[in-house]
Amino acid sequence: MKESQFLLLVLLSLSPLLLSTPLVVHAQWEPDVRLTFNDSTSYTSQSNARCVVASGDTVHVVWYDRRDGNWEIYYKRSIDAGMAWGPDTRLTTDSASSQNPSIAVSGSNVHLVWQDRRDGNWEIYYKRSPDGGSTWNADIRLTADTMASCTPSISVLDSMVHVVWHSNWSGTSNKVSYKRSTDGGVSWSPDSCLMRSQSFFNQSMGPSIGSWGSSVHLVFREGPDTTRIIYMRSSDRGFTWSPCTVLASYILPPDVEMWYSVPSLAVADSLVHVVYLYNIFSGAYGWEYSLEYRRSLDGGSTWSDRGWLCGRNLAAFPRDLTAGGCASGLNVHVVWFDFLDRNEEIYYRGSYDRGTTWGPEMRLTHDGASSMYPSIEAQGSKVHVVWAEYRDGNYEIYYKRNPTGNSGVEESTSSAPISHFPFSICPNPFVSFSSVPGHERDRFSLYDVSGRRVGTYKGDRIGEGLRAGVYFMRAEGGGAKPVRVVKVR
Repeated sequence: MKESQFLLLVLLSLSPLLLSTPLVVHAQWEPDVRLTFNDSTSYTSQSNARCVVASGDTVHVVWYDRRDGNWEIYYKRSIDAGMAWGPDTRLTTDSASSQNPSIAVSGSNVHLVWQDRRDGNWEIYYKRSPDGGSTWNADIRLTADTMASCTPSISVLDSMVHVVWHSNWSGTSNKVSYKRSTDGGVSWSPDSCLMRSQSFFNQSMGPSIGSWGSSVHLVFREGPDTTRIIYMRSSDRGFTWSPCTVLASYILPPDVEMWYSVPSLAVADSLVHVVYLYNIFSGAYGWEYSLEYRRSLDGGSTWSDRGWLCGRNLAAFPRDLTAGGCASGLNVHVVWFDFLDRNEEIYYRGSYDRGTTWGPEMRLTHDGASSMYPSIEAQGSKVHVVWAEYRDGNYEIYYKRNPTGNSGVEESTSSAPISHFPFSICPNPFVSFSSVPGHERDRFSLYDVSGRRVGTYKGDRIGEGLRAGVYFMRAEGGGAKPVRVVKVR
């Protein structure tokens, strides 16, 4: 499994009514654009780091590749909102590996962090451009730790720059750390350890950070002994931090393997969105996973119940699944990659009412090669996505955009029906059975395609014992339109 496995993201929406219908129709996604052309591997970050950001019509993209014989950080930009692209710019010039970049922008100031091994140890480095990416200042080393410092995440608002990362040392200790700059990256505070795990087998890792005004928000994963998604916040620009809030947790039964992937976070004013993947394996049914979501409408004080954006059943281990997303005012956008079509492809869902309702799932890539590690940005009316794809015989960076996707709900290119069913159903499609979270004791009827009722099920065992096929589910005594459920195998 690749280093820094899961998710990149930033985000989604709230509400347990994740399957409702948007109404307005807007333009479609435009064709893919290949951004890199070299005979070596090029990757967007494999953790949760943002690799595309925009300010006005300028779109900034970062990645790392091996065209020069070792991993280096590269950058390119478009000054016309993604229509045309400038040349690649190599931002690191040391002979050691530089990986997993994370980028943020505020006006014409572009800020970049990454992990770098030039000091014989993985450390976090930073650099900035004061002129929208035209020129770049010198590298600044942010960490000086005996532990390996990896997978940084950066957020910026005006002159406040916030950076988090995780560190481990000799397999015995692990921590999530933070530092900030109050002058746009010129000078930096000392490191602050926000969470320390004394066991290598219960790591705190994969942090994702976002900020708005004086509030700073952080999520990360802890596991695998007791796998949890942890949230923390600061209301004074990172000077002090709240205690941990557990957004999701799971204690493993002896016959089940399970983990959460590293989470992603997006912030817009008092709206905080968190997304992560929940993966579980049992010998009877194989691997199943859900893309789960929680949101806060009050700046992280209270949180919605867990919601589901999609659910899958996989024949094989769900390798390196990654989700990414962004929030822009009332709009929330999420991308991820998975194996639904027996190939690694990029998928998308969007919400235009702070995550209360969601548009249909859309497949964004349609090549036979693997498409992985997506990152997403919304600016103005446009939505921008970048990812790594293998269609050219090696991994290259690709880009696509929706020119009006951030101004309202767009039309689906998928034939999948939009559900008016007022509950989440997870997973769907399913192999063994599905469930209706929060309604496990309620009863639901299933009908075949001819309209014949084939059975009534409790909400924690939907479809158990049925043969494979397409069915329609209705709550007993409810008047909502039935929803399609699919049992495979």
